[in-house]
Amino acid sequence: MTGPLQRFRTLPLRSRLALLVASAVALAVAAVAVACWLLTRTQLPSELDSSLENSSAPRSTVQSALAACDAGTNPENGATPGFVYVQVVLPNGQRCVSPGSEPVHVQQDDVGVANGTLHTALHDSVTEEGAKVRVFTRRVSYDGSPPIAVSLSRPLAEIDASLNELAVLLALVAGVGVIGAGLAGLWVARSGLRPVNGLTRAVEHVARTEDLTVRIPVEGEDEIARLSRSFNSMTAALASSRDRQSQLIADAGHELRTPLTSLRTNVELLARSEETGRAIPPADRRALMASVKAQMTELASLIGDLQELSRPDAAGPGPVEVVALHEIMGSALERARLRGPDLTIAAELRPWYVRAEPASLERALVNVLDNAVKFSPSGGSVEVALSGGPGGNGELTVRDHGPGIPAEELPHVFERFWRSPSARALPGSGLGLSIVARTVQQAGGDIALRQAAGGGTVASIRIPGAPTPPPDGMGGPDGMGGMNGMGGAHRV
Repeated sequence: MTGPLQRFRTLPLRSRLALLVASAVALAVAAVAVACWLLTRTQLPSELDSSLENSSAPRSTVQSALAACDAGTNPENGATPGFVYVQVVLPNGQRCVSPGSEPVHVQQDDVGVANGTLHTALHDSVTEEGAKVRVFTRRVSYDGSPPIAVSLSRPLAEIDASLNELAVLLALVAGVGVIGAGLAGLWVARSGLRPVNGLTRAVEHVARTEDLTVRIPVEGEDEIARLSRSFNSMTAALASSRDRQSQLIADAGHELRTPLTSLRTNVELLARSEETGRAIPPADRRALMASVKAQMTELASLIGDLQELSRPDAAGPGPVEVVALHEIMGSALERARLRGPDLTIAAELRPWYVRAEPASLERALVNVLDNAVKFSPSGGSVEVALSGGPGGNGELTVRDHGPGIPAEELPHVFERFWRSPSARALPGSGLGLSIVARTVQQAGGDIALRQAAGGGTVASIRIPGAPTPPPDGMGGPDGMGGMNGMGGAHRV
């Protein structure tokens, strides 16, 4: 079984489909043919028995048989196959054959009918020449004469001939049906697999040329159409991913070039000073070292941002746990005050607990505050507020009093490496808000930027959570529990 099955699996799909269709039709035709033949074999003997039971021997034929028997003659010649054979059975078992009939061996049942112990008898017998016949014997009385036993018989050869002819006919029909089914199976397989062939060619073309612009025409709503649409969606997603990857590499190279160029210039200046022995003035050297340090810090920050963005979305943010958003925001505020010592940063934070990865969430909040500090004028202020919102969403707002973001630029602020024309002179890579948006979305929230009344920008972050931590650290289906009050607000 293993050999033929293994060979069958190695056949092309079209050949397997055609073979399966032909085999199924062959089995169906064979079953119908066998059933038809068996039914006919059962029906024909029944029809023959009915024919014998409904037949009767003419009186002249019976008298001829008795006369021949009395004369001592035996007219056993001249019988024609297919005719009814007539003979009279005497009580002593002797037979009197009518002219034109074949003599048939007398059975015990025939003698019983002749003796009057049986009324009729129906059985198989043979002629003197060995031909099989079907015999029906009954008692017959003519014009009040004593009853006599008359046997009517017909050869079974006519039934066998009919069955043989039927078997040959059914075999021919079955053969034609199987051949037709094979041809139909090939046509059906070829027609049904035509879209699959197109898909195969498209996949081979993509594998050979890496051309992701190939699209397969979609016709209908069947499984092949769904497969074609899925393939088109897959190639479109791959093309988009490759484009984003190329854009990310190009943008990263462009952003890395600036700090690397500045570092190279400063390092070459320091090296030239050492080689020539001409010392750099202390004030210039301090400024040069500060520039090198700033460029190194910017380069390290840019590399960290790139590593954060290069992590696949499917990988997730890392271990997720219930964290206190107000505490993480407090730590981020301390770092923001160090970066903007001349700014007034006021914060009113109510307790709010969320499910997130602590390090990523803190990095996102620091980026939001860095933007507010960076764009705030000297001596300005930044207001931070955290409160519970409707529907179990906490809202964190960070408002600065800087120049604000034009309305036409707001849709682009979360794009990678996008920077406002007015902010290109300021330090930064254009990746901060992209990281913030990604982190907030992974925590199940959303972020939006809008223009503030009176100038400046408001960053609004909404994350689902609760004002109190769950007793077991996990909470209900949304990961939070303890929705039993807002708790007291406190200033940081």
